[in-house]
Amino acid sequence: MRSQVRWKLCWENELQLSDHIELAEFFRRTYGPTGAFNAKPFEGSRSWAGARPEFRAIAYDSSGIAAHMGILRRFIKIDGADLLVAELGLYGIRRDLEGLGISSSFRVVLPVLQELAVPFGFGTVRPALHKHVARLGRGGLLVVKSGVRVRSTLRDALLDKPPTRIDDALVVVLPVGRPITDWPAGEMIDRNGAEL
Repeated sequence: MRSQVRWKLCWENELQLSDHIELAEFFRRTYGPTGAFNAKPFEGSRSWAGARPEFRAIAYDSSGIAAHMGILRRFIKIDGADLLVAELGLYGIRRDLEGLGISSSFRVVLPVLQELAVPFGFGTVRPALHKHVARLGRGGLLVVKSGVRVRSTLRDALLDKPPTRIDDALVVVLPVGRPITDWPAGEMIDRNGAEL
């Protein structure tokens, strides 16, 4: 049985303080079970972890926030070549709704990505989410790439750590304005900023 959700598509500056408080609680509950460190960025009313999104897709049901996807346009470098993308991040589904088909309703962001006039949507996920993300790609909506390293700027500049980190994450590519065959081949993606 699928949960009935309604989507709110909004620019970041349209959110009220109450929205940020509700989103921060949603992220603490969604990311917390994967480790206390993953919930830490959402303390108080902070509803973003690294880079702040410019656009959000928020699903609601009778129990509150059901799912979330953040979007941020940025240039990334793939083996040194610039590419405009809409980074997709801050992805989450409320735990009681996992496996009920909510993730397929994320197609609601496609018209938004087309309006933003980007050639591709881009995101990264932990290898542990490979099966989940692969299910989303079954209908040809997206492609999952492995064997690509991604360099990101750390959220905070710390005296005891380098300013960047490199992850061996799964790269998710969503063709928007160009076909997937136009995605550049490469082994290193430089986000040139903090992960969304």
